[in-house]
Amino acid sequence: MLSALQQVAALLIAGSSAVKNIVLLVLCFAPCFFTMAQKIVVVNQSAVTGIYLPQGSKQDKRLLMVAAANVTMADAAKQSNIAVKNAEVLYLPQNYTADSLAAAAKLAGWQITADRNNTQFFWLEQNGKIVLANFVISKKESNIYFAECNEKPAVLVTPPITNITAQNNSSSSQQNYNTQVQEPAQEKPVLPDNMLTDATSTGFKYSTTNFDDGWTAVEQNDWVEVTKGSIKVLLHYPKEGTVFPADPEPLTNTAWNILVAPRYSNLKNYRTAYITTYNRPYLGMGYATENATGREVFVLLFRQGGGWLEFVTPDKNTFIQQYKFDPEIIRWDSDTELLKSLTTMTGYNKFAVAATDFTGKWTSDFTGVMQLYNVYTGNYAGMNINQSNEELVFENGGTYNWKLLVINGMVGSAKFNQVKSSGKLTVLNNWQVHFTKIETGPKTYYAFWSCIKGARLLNLLDAQYPGSGIYTQYGRAK
Repeated sequence: MLSALQQVAALLIAGSSAVKNIVLLVLCFAPCFFTMAQKIVVVNQSAVTGIYLPQGSKQDKRLLMVAAANVTMADAAKQSNIAVKNAEVLYLPQNYTADSLAAAAKLAGWQITADRNNTQFFWLEQNGKIVLANFVISKKESNIYFAECNEKPAVLVTPPITNITAQNNSSSSQQNYNTQVQEPAQEKPVLPDNMLTDATSTGFKYSTTNFDDGWTAVEQNDWVEVTKGSIKVLLHYPKEGTVFPADPEPLTNTAWNILVAPRYSNLKNYRTAYITTYNRPYLGMGYATENATGREVFVLLFRQGGGWLEFVTPDKNTFIQQYKFDPEIIRWDSDTELLKSLTTMTGYNKFAVAATDFTGKWTSDFTGVMQLYNVYTGNYAGMNINQSNEELVFENGGTYNWKLLVINGMVGSAKFNQVKSSGKLTVLNNWQVHFTKIETGPKTYYAFWSCIKGARLLNLLDAQYPGSGIYTQYGRAK
């Protein structure tokens, strides 16, 4: 099957007479010109962005592929009234994901923002330079196409905004925090006046979230239970013995026996399925009697890269109406796009914050290692390490101490840096908090709690620079 760029290249050749004549003219000089221009070389860094690439990455410098990339990127940028140039075509290992790209871009100093019109396109911004990225996953590899832009698109200039008002009775506090900030594109939860609370069991104020799309999430001992109408989804917490290296069928069977089977009886028509892709999804399904209610239900157990999700519906038709596909016809070569409606359910493990929640020490650790190779010789060029530890200690009265430790550089000559600050935390609303000083100045963050077995995780995202929308997670230190 032709890749997207190969198809565009074919269209270039078969397109308008003017383009066709140019291409034919180039082909006439193939013996002398293509010897220099048509080649694929091993690289470890993007020439356009400076982003480091994993081992095995290649750049396609062939004339038609670069021309096709320029056409593809120009067409996408045209929707934002942007012109592009200097397209770069990169082929990466299959296990390289959009999250890998976001992490590498952030490490190289780029702010990355998803395009509103197409989930395969991203905008990178650094010191006034704008680059459009197209990330495509095929069965054999991951492809990234970069192109320089002549100006900043509207998606980076006029993002959605929301008014933030401090939850503080003093007029001075409201004046300080009544500002406009960027809000990442995501399903926004709402908390009505009748929000259920259960501070006694978990120590946190909110244990229920009513989302504005009709779903309701409730924290439970072993999962987050998400419901809408007759549909129930259990977002299982990680549990020992349910994730291990194995073929799809034995792994799914084991997870089913541990997570699902104890609560059902009379299982019928049970089967497993999977799709062959870089991030393999696992599915197990069947019809069973729910022990708690005595009802016969359709149950689907699903996992793709994260925790196990259990979908429970009165029948298979209800499942199909909600998720738009029949899980019993999934095969190894099915389109993974079918499963997006399932993976989005993980986003409902989200609970509001309250001032009384912020106590004790919370930490976030990051480690990144790059094996470097010479772009010309292919010889090993050493290892670069980036490691950080961020710490937030909340004290009485809303005060806090913040500390960041960073180690980065080549192994053997890495540098160590440490920064500290302290101040006062204010909960602006159910989903935002304000710190009077983080590093050099005040910061407002989008914030929410997510649940794991017996604990919570704090999720924070800089409201002024939301980038890709990926939250930093903090766990409570013992």
